[in-house]
Amino acid sequence: MNKTLILALAATGLSISGTAAAQDRPQRGADITRADAEARAGAAFARMDANGDGLLNTADREARQRERFARADADGDGAVTFEEAQAAREAHRAERQARRAERGAEAGERRGMRGQRMGRRGGMRGMRGMMAERADTNNDGAISQAEFAAAMLARFDRTDANGDGTVTAEERRAQRGERRERMREHRENRAG
Repeated sequence: MNKTLILALAATGLSISGTAAAQDRPQRGADITRADAEARAGAAFARMDANGDGLLNTADREARQRERFARADADGDGAVTFEEAQAAREAHRAERQARRAERGAEAGERRGMRGQRMGRRGGMRGMRGMMAERADTNNDGAISQAEFAAAMLARFDRTDANGDGTVTAEERRAQRGERRERMREHRENRAG
């Protein structure tokens, strides 16, 4: 079992916004309570657990790949032609643009630029892998819902600087600044 693939899948939910999946966020910049974070962790896990077996692992990655293949294989013949691949790519691009429009032009532009920067630098896969590896507390190569929720809530607790059970926009900004500084130091240590 390829642990890197498992970890990349699971980290998608662990690395977003420090506390919860972005799609579940009711309002950009709104305060988030610990109960909100716990509910969002459950919703994020449910979205990521593609096969519904209660674990995030390579089987979920395969289930998602099969779903994408089935959507791309328009005529259902078991093969994806160049034309079908192009149509699927265009449909995905249109869906992505519609989601950005829903979130608002300003937020969409910011996310788009961040994605482009990450793409040029090779992405955050290494960092996501480390976060997911920490979530897999029993080292079985899969992340259970309990492990996932515990990791999300631990991140919430680290972000909740004053320990009042609510993460504010100011606390999120401070946490992002600290994370950027750690990443900068990590890059410098690798280069030097």
